[in-house]
Amino acid sequence: MSPDGADLKAEISLRVGRYAVRLSSPDKVLFPDAALTKLDLARYYLAVGPFMLRHLRGRPVLVQRFPDGIDQPGFIQQEAPDHFPAWVRRVTVPKVGGGAITHATVENIASLLYLVNLNSVAIHAWLSRVDRPRRPDRLIFDLDPPGDEFGPVREVALALRGLLESLGLRPFIMLTGSRGAHVTVPVRRELDFDEVRGFADRIAAHLVEACPDLATTEARIEARGGRLYIDTRRNAYGQTAVAPYSVRAKPGAPVATPIDWSELAEPGLTSRRYNIREIPARLAQRGDPWAGMGRAAVDLRRVRLNRLGRP
Repeated sequence: MSPDGADLKAEISLRVGRYAVRLSSPDKVLFPDAALTKLDLARYYLAVGPFMLRHLRGRPVLVQRFPDGIDQPGFIQQEAPDHFPAWVRRVTVPKVGGGAITHATVENIASLLYLVNLNSVAIHAWLSRVDRPRRPDRLIFDLDPPGDEFGPVREVALALRGLLESLGLRPFIMLTGSRGAHVTVPVRRELDFDEVRGFADRIAAHLVEACPDLATTEARIEARGGRLYIDTRRNAYGQTAVAPYSVRAKPGAPVATPIDWSELAEPGLTSRRYNIREIPARLAQRGDPWAGMGRAAVDLRRVRLNRLGRP
């Protein structure tokens, strides 16, 4: 990165490889509580970009934009207009219910910084890739606790891990940076979304039967009875999940952080444990726990759910 220009209040240019990315109003405060600016956000994504690209390349994305900072209303942008620069890849995919929509994908770090210039704080990505958009390569269980207490997330995540591993699957876990956690399973692109969602639903139902006082699959909050919600609805065409190492639009700039399973035992762990200031050093010291996760992908057609037995 090389700034070309001294006046931070106007505009700078960030050099990323052969691209020069314009950053307007770099001193605009996006996180008032933490005094973090647009330039701070750009520097963060510049630092973690090589790790994020592993999880973003080839996937349509949407962004959460906050033109006046996270303490003011923001909005979600799915469509990538034609005025995006040529080095931000744009892909057109069918919409649910008919028609088509053009999304951006993130193929290089310059694209990440271009999105930051639009005051994009969080990045969400599809569970499938653009070459086979109806065939996901990720299966996600979103563990949504009833409150801020992380204990139920830990307990359900460990039970879910055991269940998945008993079927020959390798699950990975990520703190969402909000309240809960995502348990993600890499899968081969052999089944469509409906089939993958059906598989996830059966796993979730079995887990709820085993832990009826702790977890539920009830989508209605009033029907959950204070239990953790196992959400499988992201396993659908056109749905997204927060990208690994994405910043969240929350006070303190927490980050969606992949962790090792052993880290679940850490005292005081919460979904917002890591923030924008900590992640670059963590990655430098520990690397990415999700690196190479695609090599663990399993063909779900060969998984025998009748091996689950009774809880």
